[in-house]
Amino acid sequence: MLADTDRPVAANGTSKPYANGKAHPRSQALGSSNGSNKAVNGSAKIRLPDTYFDHDRQEVTRILIQALSGMGYHTAAQSLSQESGYELESPMVAAFRNAILIGDWAEAEELLSGAAAPDDRVGLHTNGLVLANGADRKTMRFWIRQQKYLELLEQGETSRALMVLRTELTPIYQDTQKLHFLSSLLMCQKTEDLKAKADWDGAYGESRHILLSQLARCVSPSVMLPEHRLAQLLHQVKNDQIEKCLWHSSATSPSLYADHMCDRQQFPTENVLELDEHDDQVWQVLFSHDGTKLASCGRDKQVIIWDIPSFQVLQVLKDHGDGVGNLAWSWDDSMLVTCCQDKHARLWDVKTGICIKQLEKFQEPVTGCVWAPDNLTFVTGALDKDHGLVQWDRHGDKIYEWNCSHRVEDLTISPDGRWLVASDGVSSIHVYNFPTRELAYKWDLTAKVTSVSISQNSRHLLVSHSNGVARLIDLPYREPVQNFAGFTSENFMIRSSFGGASESFIVSGSEDPQLTNRMTDGSINIWHRASGQLVEKLNGHISACCNSVSWSPTDPCLFASCGDDGKIKMCVSPEPLNLLRICF
Repeated sequence: MLADTDRPVAANGTSKPYANGKAHPRSQALGSSNGSNKAVNGSAKIRLPDTYFDHDRQEVTRILIQALSGMGYHTAAQSLSQESGYELESPMVAAFRNAILIGDWAEAEELLSGAAAPDDRVGLHTNGLVLANGADRKTMRFWIRQQKYLELLEQGETSRALMVLRTELTPIYQDTQKLHFLSSLLMCQKTEDLKAKADWDGAYGESRHILLSQLARCVSPSVMLPEHRLAQLLHQVKNDQIEKCLWHSSATSPSLYADHMCDRQQFPTENVLELDEHDDQVWQVLFSHDGTKLASCGRDKQVIIWDIPSFQVLQVLKDHGDGVGNLAWSWDDSMLVTCCQDKHARLWDVKTGICIKQLEKFQEPVTGCVWAPDNLTFVTGALDKDHGLVQWDRHGDKIYEWNCSHRVEDLTISPDGRWLVASDGVSSIHVYNFPTRELAYKWDLTAKVTSVSISQNSRHLLVSHSNGVARLIDLPYREPVQNFAGFTSENFMIRSSFGGASESFIVSGSEDPQLTNRMTDGSINIWHRASGQLVEKLNGHISACCNSVSWSPTDPCLFASCGDDGKIKMCVSPEPLNLLRICF
């Protein structure tokens, strides 16, 4: 029989049974830090190197044990632990995890009390649990007791819950507002009311697992591995390769079998179709969230909704008194808000083409609109200083008006619902906390702002300027990340936006050269988002402004542009199958 170290490796992609015989018995784990190698009874084994391709062998092994368990291969995980001599976590860490999941709060607090601080030496006075740098033991204890309090309320044990609030929570937490909120939960008559108000799904929902995840981030990762660590590392590898791919155009996740690199032939550069149903300049195009429709608007006072990929006209929304400069799809794509120079915004039913409501008239043109992530409300922006920002419900009824003294030329809301950003038509952006509706900060960016948009992960704000530079800003940290230069936007609103697979690109139109005396051609400009490199400058709308470009959210090989020539142009990749898909 082969020794453990001499076993042949299983063929790629297939399972291989372990050799017959009993697994090596493991010695009882001592009160030491998680992951320590354990002595193995029996005959001596060849000592394996401490590293695996320059990676710590213990770390790699423990991550593999966690991954195998998470994938459901529990026997394989146990076998790997036995053969390697490494445990995923120490008995004390396992006990702490179990105490949280079964709701043994006294045991959980006792184990937390015995945990070592990051700089402490693990020894006789500690239990093997080690806190992470910056972890606050008092805050962790508050989280545990808060869960205990909520579960007592859920069980109808109001008196015990009140005692926990008074004697266990209040003495260790100084946030009066938080304590008042917890106190208000005592008034909930029904369990459903408690769960809704506390945004909590109960003891037997996911709340204990959420608590464990919260606590785990406060425990040293060398002791308690972060959840799904191998998956996190693989995501980082894939994202790094995507960021380095200049022509990334695949909607599917890259394979782990080979390094990722897209061919330029897969990138959308071919203008294969022109839509010319508009009678005048087209100012904006925008795909629906599901990618099955495209909406366009412009100076001819109408909005056209197109079917994708047949490009047949589905609806023509004509009841506008002037040019339509902006539109926004509801998140379920059932409704459309249009913003008109006749000083009205209108709410439409996409399926029927019926105007649900014409909103009350502003003093100045309505310039922008955006739906809240909950799909229940939307916000309009106008050049009217007295009514610059207004929030409406799905029926078109006003529910809130910001008391702002600035005009609004464009606006956007982060997909996580945290930020509302408005540009004032000059050089400043105004960033509001959307849930509280309070102004978080105002930022003067020196050059006139023409458009704003936020990435799908809600991290980055894209600001387009009239000086031909689009700037990427880290919203939480308020720091510039990248600049994208090379287009012209001196006289008109040229919109820049995110696009492509994984939003890997920034795309923008450009102005008519006759209006700027510059060598531009109403081109379509595409930059690689991570590097800022201009990867394509395509012929867009010759002798006319290219006003807007919209990339399909579901097809990374398709985008639409519109211009003052009254045309909408569809671009796909040069690959034959994509050309056939659009042309026929």
